[in-house]
Amino acid sequence: MAGGGSWKLPEPRRAGPPFFTRSQVASVLHQVGVLLELQGANPFRIRSYANGSRMLGSLTADLGELVASGELIEVKGIGKGLAGGISQAVEQGVWPEDWVALHEGTPAGLIEMLGIPNLGPKRIKQLHEELGLDDVEALQGAAESGEIAPLDGFGEKSQSKILSGIELLKRFNARRRLDIGMRYGQAFEEKIAALEGVEKATLAGSTRRRLETIGDLDIVVAVEAENHDDVAQAILGLSGIADVKGAGDSKISLILDTSLFDEGFTLGHIDANVLEAIGGEAYEQLESSGTIDAQVRLVSPRAFPYTLAYFTGSKEHNIRLRQRAIERGLRLNEFGLIPEAEAGDLKGQEAAKFSLPAKDEAEIYAHLDLAWVPPALREDMGEVEAAEIGGTGLPNLVCMNSIHGALHNHTVLSDGQATLEQMAEAAIRLGWDWLGISDHSQSLRIANGAIAEDLLAQGRKISTYNAQWAEQGINFRLFHGVESDILEGGKLDYSDEVLGQLDHVIASVHAITKWSNRDEMTNTEELIKCLEHPATTILGHPTGRILQGRDGFPVDMHAVLRAMAELRADGQVKFVELNASPYRLDLDWRLCKYAKELAIPVSINPDAHSVGGLADIHYGVEVARKGWLSSEDVVNYMRAEQLGEVLN
Repeated sequence: MAGGGSWKLPEPRRAGPPFFTRSQVASVLHQVGVLLELQGANPFRIRSYANGSRMLGSLTADLGELVASGELIEVKGIGKGLAGGISQAVEQGVWPEDWVALHEGTPAGLIEMLGIPNLGPKRIKQLHEELGLDDVEALQGAAESGEIAPLDGFGEKSQSKILSGIELLKRFNARRRLDIGMRYGQAFEEKIAALEGVEKATLAGSTRRRLETIGDLDIVVAVEAENHDDVAQAILGLSGIADVKGAGDSKISLILDTSLFDEGFTLGHIDANVLEAIGGEAYEQLESSGTIDAQVRLVSPRAFPYTLAYFTGSKEHNIRLRQRAIERGLRLNEFGLIPEAEAGDLKGQEAAKFSLPAKDEAEIYAHLDLAWVPPALREDMGEVEAAEIGGTGLPNLVCMNSIHGALHNHTVLSDGQATLEQMAEAAIRLGWDWLGISDHSQSLRIANGAIAEDLLAQGRKISTYNAQWAEQGINFRLFHGVESDILEGGKLDYSDEVLGQLDHVIASVHAITKWSNRDEMTNTEELIKCLEHPATTILGHPTGRILQGRDGFPVDMHAVLRAMAELRADGQVKFVELNASPYRLDLDWRLCKYAKELAIPVSINPDAHSVGGLADIHYGVEVARKGWLSSEDVVNYMRAEQLGEVLN
């Protein structure tokens, strides 16, 4: 991200040269160039820093060796002055005075404003000079009062974009979606795990618990005492570190950026409805240059299971475990499970030498007379009680091996990027038995909804392919459906004659503005009315939420699920969708457990709009696990023949 708070020059974390890594120097050059632009410096000077940052970012040679040999000056884009500043930093651990002055002399609020999409240094400089704006709060106030529109080069449209950008920045800086956290966390975990001296490295925190959004990353690292310092220095030298916020004896606080990803960082295809809700191109701009905070905790292999469990959380789950420990005369913390009688007044590491041994988390739970609780369930929502009875109350959670297909996917017939044939081939490569095709219905014009004639033609093509695969002995089948917009009065988008020729119908709300502006009772009644239609098979993305984009429309989902259970009891096929798009993850995991209790099958669907989008099923499975779902609770576990019988 371009801004988002004050920029700090990294402190040297090595005993000798090179004092800074290539990625650290490249990041500082970028910052200096931007700070110079905020001051209105010579454009050629600004460009030299931008070019230098870009060249170092793509450099494959070792920066320390280039500096030591004097060959840095020969690198294209690195002039004499720039080479001198870089060499001073790398060899002496001291940043040039003018770079330091720029960082210390630029108001933090101006740097924070850089994080607003499409608001560059030149415009921030103009706003600062003409209106005296020096932070995001002042900028928002000026935009809301109409002070920005009259300025030269702005106007009403720019003023409105600034307000939208501020809102997006606030959302972006608060929490990140699960998929973003997992991508950063797993990439950094792999880099740390590969370092010499590291015995284990595991992602903890809300990312390990698979919450739909996360605050920052926690990684717990097992390392013997004699390797501690070397491992800490090696971690600080890894690529992808934008800044070091602190480095103590056992904790390193970092800011990671997208240079962490060796293969580059891309978001992939985002369907138009979702992209609009999360901020459009402005969001993509933020994410492509984004950062995320991370804490790395270095602990002994003996303490590792305890530290991992403690920093996995949740807080509420940990409180329950600590209470059980107290009841057994034990003290549970990140250092160990310590008998009070032996530890006495000792604290921390001193007390930990008396800890009960545990080679893994399962042994910690066993000491507390509990079965091991999977991280996803650690939210104090009944998992402790379920684990008390020998674990028989804990579900055998669904996994990716349980998935044999998914019903909600799009093709070029509506707003997908791949053809019917390409989507089928991709599903076969995944080892799936079946795939559901559910293009948008005709009323959703923004998604190029299919008219009835084209939809039925697609069905005839699917029938032909299914017959051919059967003749060739290929164990694969396509199910033909549609994602029907829910119209006024809870009606579906086609005649009963058309709907009767489909395998399945996913009924979804897309007129979010209308539904968001109505009361909960009206929306609930309309959803139930739509579900009562005999053709409706699945309630798609039930609340319409877009994570970090918009809240769901007001609806009593408990009442909706109870109505679905009653319809199923009357012999009607009704599934509720867990939309696996990481932008949705809707049905919420908290409601998955309720659907399970009501025996409503959950249909985990990637809502794929491309071949690559099928992989999003992974996020749905993670959330299904968090919602206590077993393989038998999800539609995706059915084989093609069984599902065909159910749908018919």
